[in-house]
Amino acid sequence: MSKRSSATSSPIVECRPAEALDALAEQARACTVCAPHLPHAPRPVLRVSATTRILIVGQAPGRRVHATGIPWNDPSGDLLRQWLGVTRDVFYDATRIAIVPTGLCYPGTVKGGDLPPRPECAPLWHPPLRAAMPRIELTLLIGAWAQAYYLGERRGRTLAETVHAWRDFAPDFLPLPHPSSRNRLWLKRNAWFEAEVLPVLRERVGSLLAAGDNGAAPNTNKAVPRKPA
Repeated sequence: MSKRSSATSSPIVECRPAEALDALAEQARACTVCAPHLPHAPRPVLRVSATTRILIVGQAPGRRVHATGIPWNDPSGDLLRQWLGVTRDVFYDATRIAIVPTGLCYPGTVKGGDLPPRPECAPLWHPPLRAAMPRIELTLLIGAWAQAYYLGERRGRTLAETVHAWRDFAPDFLPLPHPSSRNRLWLKRNAWFEAEVLPVLRERVGSLLAAGDNGAAPNTNKAVPRKPA
């Protein structure tokens, strides 16, 4: 019980399964559990809907997202949308794609890089939010922190191993590298990702979005996830 003592001040303690998702989301946006550890006042960033079938779980909001409240509104987001094969309008339509990072608030930086998501956040908010979004069929785990929380000991020793083993986590999860410019070298060294994983990603996303409503050019690469023989 002592490990959860820091969470007792959160509004989630009074949350019941029957409560509407919008009320739960408002509770999450008002959360201050991590406030003493954050460089700025908490500003949880998430987009949820009870109708969504796709959930994107990244790391944590960066400085720009903290300032604007708009997730993935940067070159990394542009590349992610390209990977998914969707437009900005579809990407930011929570009824189609929900976005709940591993940590909801900007954790700050150290030596020019973002700090890890606060450890209190995902265990506190992901279970009730996911329970309130029962139609989710695909969760995209972007980066090592999201994969660590959702896959635990099932993940590989490295991010490359985890992503390369994507078949082991299908159809519920699909691990991805972070689409940051800092990962250009990773993408170059792991050309199999673009050749093997991206077609599957676009196929799954397109099949879960309403037919003809993904705002993207038709995907002619009909890759289907299969377990190796």
